[in-house]
Amino acid sequence: MDHRIMLFDLAAGGHHPSYIRHLINYWRNENLPVKLDIVVSPKFIDDHSDIVKIQIENDQSQIRFISITLEEYSGLISKQFLLKRYFKEWNLYCKYADELKAEHCLLMYLDTLQLPIVFGKKSPCKFSGIYFRPTFHYTDFDKYAFSWKDIFRRWRQKLLLSRVLNNPQFQYLFSLDKFAVKHIENLHTQAKVFHLADPVIKYNFDQAKIDKLRQKLGIDNDRKIFILFGKLTIRKGIYQLLEAIKLMPSGLCKKLSLLLVGSISSADEISIQSQIKIVSQSLPIQIITCYKFIAEEEVNLYFQLADVILAPYQKHVGMSGILLLAAAAEKPVLASNYGLMGQLVIQNRLGLAVDSTSPQAIANGIIYFINNDQHQTAYLDLKMINSFIEENSVKNFSYTLFQHIYAQINDYV
Repeated sequence: MDHRIMLFDLAAGGHHPSYIRHLINYWRNENLPVKLDIVVSPKFIDDHSDIVKIQIENDQSQIRFISITLEEYSGLISKQFLLKRYFKEWNLYCKYADELKAEHCLLMYLDTLQLPIVFGKKSPCKFSGIYFRPTFHYTDFDKYAFSWKDIFRRWRQKLLLSRVLNNPQFQYLFSLDKFAVKHIENLHTQAKVFHLADPVIKYNFDQAKIDKLRQKLGIDNDRKIFILFGKLTIRKGIYQLLEAIKLMPSGLCKKLSLLLVGSISSADEISIQSQIKIVSQSLPIQIITCYKFIAEEEVNLYFQLADVILAPYQKHVGMSGILLLAAAAEKPVLASNYGLMGQLVIQNRLGLAVDSTSPQAIANGIIYFINNDQHQTAYLDLKMINSFIEENSVKNFSYTLFQHIYAQINDYV
């Protein structure tokens, strides 16, 4: 009888495509004698045909991509109460796990499925999940100020997670936040808890390609490049960043090139372009926009091009791929000091962590980087950065997931 593992992931953006890519490559390289079914959305199939082709081009008969139907996907993304959507997604998981006769399923995003796990249908098989956004342990972090709202959220998260982990079919929880592991273990559950690496690849430095990109973007040679990368939304702190620029001395603005790279909504683009026009008319700063999705193979070039990576997220919860990409390129970050992001920056000497809700604090951080360009060891520790990258290697990520699931269905350790 063929053993079957199912990955369930209906997200098409963010971390998810690269996670699936890494797991397919690991499965292929290790030649694991187990069938792997990957249940995704039609959007994933359309947007990431390169990942789907890995299985086809390498004749990986052990691996299959299964898309939910267009009708199922339309019903999932239609405007509706979020809880209703979460229960619909859980019902789809149960349907496909049953039809595919999965022996074990890995939920690639556990967070939103917790209520359905507790109050919804019974899972057709044993399952595990990746946990992205715990916050109940943030009181452990330096300079964390919490409100009554945070206290209630902390209590609610722990109560719900405890119920999930006591589901007799739930086997393993993989936490992307290593600081949360001991707190989760204290919930006294039969399920096992592991820290999961957030995978990143360290690319070779290619000066010729970097110079070509700089020329293509039209960046002045005598300016320091500060880049804000990713989906450009209010959550990224872009408005606080532009307000911070207004507070900077004119003389320092002459040394600065601000690069805004990533997809953007039409409403945000209109608002941001209006702010850029105001800033550019009053200060000698160079602001370059590149409003488009950047393919995965090009991303590292933008990080290698930059002098400083900006991550002034607003109350960001959970891990950040930006920190890992910056570390892989050995570039300092100017990041939020809130939660896990702030703790990782401080603990691993990745750059500066500031109160990103304050434009003045962001401005002071930019000024500090410009004035201390020749003294990077004051805020950047390459030895610690390399350890951070090794901890979050692709191998650690894939091995941690599959060693436990594969062992569970084969009764082998």
